[in-house]
Amino acid sequence: MAPSVVKFDHLERMTDDTGLLEHSLGRIPRRREGYSTDDNARAIWACMEWLNLLGDDESAERRRLYRLLDRYLAFLLWAQREDGWFQNNFHFDRTPESESRSDDCLGRSLWAAAVAYVNLEDEARRCVAAEILRRALSASRELRFLRGQAWGLAACCLLLSMRSDGLALPSGVTENDVKNLVDVFEQCLLDAYLAHRTDDWRWYEPKITYANGLLPWALFVAYRYHGRAKTLEVAKESLDFLMTKMSGHNGVVRPVGNRGWCDSDRRADWDQQPIDVMKLALAAREAYRALEDEAYREVVRRCRDWFYGNNDLGIPLADPSDGSCCDGLNPDGPNPNRGAESTLSYLLTEAIAQSL
Repeated sequence: MAPSVVKFDHLERMTDDTGLLEHSLGRIPRRREGYSTDDNARAIWACMEWLNLLGDDESAERRRLYRLLDRYLAFLLWAQREDGWFQNNFHFDRTPESESRSDDCLGRSLWAAAVAYVNLEDEARRCVAAEILRRALSASRELRFLRGQAWGLAACCLLLSMRSDGLALPSGVTENDVKNLVDVFEQCLLDAYLAHRTDDWRWYEPKITYANGLLPWALFVAYRYHGRAKTLEVAKESLDFLMTKMSGHNGVVRPVGNRGWCDSDRRADWDQQPIDVMKLALAAREAYRALEDEAYREVVRRCRDWFYGNNDLGIPLADPSDGSCCDGLNPDGPNPNRGAESTLSYLLTEAIAQSL
């Protein structure tokens, strides 16, 4: 039985007065590697998931999560450009690295800001989330790649769902604007699926690569918002296909490896990344909420257990005593470094499991 108590010591260890550092050597932050907006956006989302689980009690962990959340919100506010896009990578001295703008970073940050906006109760923090959200929504009209569009779809559906409960949209954002974005992003995902689907390949792209559960997850979120049958059909069919591609002996979760990915002819077993397990858990939770099928809740449980040793090597990657997680599972064992992405993938998977 996997532990149910998780601490946030490592998350705090990886966070300084600027934000969340990206990489570590073992458990010690590698400052020379700097920061990424991707990780700080994930950290906002993780803090909100855990604050919702902890409820209204004034525990020390709850107070710590709010302190960390303030750092991550400040980071996104700083990293966002005037046009609404985000600088993703920064050196340790806070100077920006040379890069092209990232759809994934914009989409992920949009989702994080939306989650914060609809869940935060105090106006001081919500106004920061609203400012980030307002500019990111405007920029999101230029999203061109599926994962960025999936984040955008889920964020817009979340905002509209909360709108029906009486929550006002950020100043300058209209309901029609958000609905139009939903229609555009949803159709992009459906078109991609129909373009690549065959009798034996039920996926949105010719290869299954990284963060795969994100795509069916976004369609399940859209279905829960508007109830369109075609959206549900594609979401379920693609998630069920992904589950077969991510299952090993006795149903153990086996992420598609990044040493070659997966196409119709072959799949790579190594190296296995925690983020792919988290995204499968995320999609399975949303499928369970939409369909109330216990099989999907079981998938969430298996994803959680992957971190605690129910994996191809039978070796734990996560340490609940400080909330850290190894950076991947390689054929010769876990990667001993415990960076931001893997640690947040573990913390989010545990939160997803506990939410059910």
